[in-house]
Amino acid sequence: MPLFSILVANYNNCVYFIDCYKSLTNQTFQDYEIIIVDDCSTDGSFEKIRDLTVANPKVKLYQNPENKGVGYTKRKCVEYATGEICGFVDPDDGISANALEEIVSYYKKDKIVAVYSQFFMCDENLKPQKVFRGSRPTPEQSYLFFNIFLKANHFFTFRKSAYDKTCGINPILTSAVDQDLYLKLYETGSFNFVKKPLYFYRYNIKGVSQDKYKKQELVDNWHIVLRDTIKRRNISKLYHLDPDSISNLPEFIYKKQNSIFGKLKRKIRWWIY
Repeated sequence: MPLFSILVANYNNCVYFIDCYKSLTNQTFQDYEIIIVDDCSTDGSFEKIRDLTVANPKVKLYQNPENKGVGYTKRKCVEYATGEICGFVDPDDGISANALEEIVSYYKKDKIVAVYSQFFMCDENLKPQKVFRGSRPTPEQSYLFFNIFLKANHFFTFRKSAYDKTCGINPILTSAVDQDLYLKLYETGSFNFVKKPLYFYRYNIKGVSQDKYKKQELVDNWHIVLRDTIKRRNISKLYHLDPDSISNLPEFIYKKQNSIFGKLKRKIRWWIY
């Protein structure tokens, strides 16, 4: 059984996948498998990825019977995984050559259920432009932690055994899928933050999180994720309000947690770390 399962949910990314694949096969840590699930791409991705990876025994390639969306596809990735530790890499992104080796070293403590790192924001050619400033340590088991400032982010990895304690990724989500995963895992144990950029995030204007035409869809999905999180945590009052009366939870929580006091707390925590 491989120790690490690299998970790739693909849809119409054959143009960029070659760069991604090179980064996955160039790892200093070799006890891993690559699980790729294609969501019925229309650009020939499945066939091209199959041809590219057919000789690699580490790769397991699957395809959904019909286009099902990113939530369903990422959920299937985890279901197919056999590794003790899993981590998603988007097909248009990449990871550093030492990413797996660095990440695995942090799983020595049983209470650690997830490890994530800083990441590079890159241009369309995957050349680093800057380190994303928002990645930071998460508070220990705070019922009001909703990752609203994206502290937990790429490169995000997790124990399969911890994931199995949750209800899994919501298959109906078309965005905010990673947030759904992070918040569910947060409720099972401790996160560890690696203050090194191990992930290369490609700025893709057609990406779900960047397409201006999908911004409302993203807000709607994130609202669903936060609503479900609040229900799981049995929060009856959110900043003195009934959560069901709040129409835009991402905006509401952001405003409440972005006060001057909240900003100061975040800065102090970062400096101490």
